[in-house]
Amino acid sequence: MASIQQTILAKKAALADVVGEPLAGLAQRCAALWPDADALDRCLQEAVADIPNCHLVYAWDVDGIEISSMIRPTGADITWRGADLSDRPYLKNNLPFKGIMLSSVYESVYTHKQCITALQAVSKDNELLGFIAADFAVNDLLLDAELTPRELHWQQFRGDPAVRGTVFLQQRAHSLLDEHIDEVLELIENLMCEHGVFHSKIHFSSGRCSIWLLEDPYNYQVLSVEEIIDPDICLAYPLHGYPKNAKTKPEQIRKVFAQFKALRFADETIYLRSCSINIMNGMLGLTFSCDGSHYMPVEEFLDKDLGFWFGSLAVDKETAA
Repeated sequence: MASIQQTILAKKAALADVVGEPLAGLAQRCAALWPDADALDRCLQEAVADIPNCHLVYAWDVDGIEISSMIRPTGADITWRGADLSDRPYLKNNLPFKGIMLSSVYESVYTHKQCITALQAVSKDNELLGFIAADFAVNDLLLDAELTPRELHWQQFRGDPAVRGTVFLQQRAHSLLDEHIDEVLELIENLMCEHGVFHSKIHFSSGRCSIWLLEDPYNYQVLSVEEIIDPDICLAYPLHGYPKNAKTKPEQIRKVFAQFKALRFADETIYLRSCSINIMNGMLGLTFSCDGSHYMPVEEFLDKDLGFWFGSLAVDKETAA
């Protein structure tokens, strides 16, 4: 599976492959006409339809001054001749003296839509004359795109420095959920295995749980401790077979919850504050009292013991026991 950055680079590379050749040919033709604005307009107008998904093409000189009109497939907007484009987002990067460069996504001041600009250098006798800019609306580029699966792996994020700085001055306060933790975890497990809950987040300190259901995935429900430990809670949710495409196996849920409990009570200073499990993508989230957060696949989580999370602290406690 590709990372987000790899997915972005792949989409940009695909765009560059498609537009590179027509823009290179256009630059050669424009070099012979530079800086005749009328001639450039005619050349750009003839070429715009041959650049896939391009909705705007224009030419500007090395000082960032537009010398052509804004050329659309439907015609030319001459009012932009002489416009200063030096504040365009793509001019903040190193410009290509040969070939093309793709900008990052930005909002076009002309169309007010998210777009990417392909910049093609225009040269004659080894002298850089300026650039051809071709704009592509992001919506057009993504019409046939599919969501690329994310690579799932352990990720750690540091939280608020102010919280980390005072962590050893605090102590875990016994919550109502702590008092009923076995009941809570057992009933959430039942909801996930038999009633279509595919994602749940448990907030130990504040005593609440958020759940997402397969039959209503766009809305989540927040349950209090009293609601969660009600043995009749299962009557509120229709039966739903365990999803066949879930990456987490039903028997793994209980093991995960047992480890959640252990992390909650392992230490009075460093302890699990909240946690989540999503059976569809097989990912867990954990936030500790030091405000540090972790995300990892279920299998990787179950391979870790308390020593992984607490180091020598966990070893000392097990030895003392």
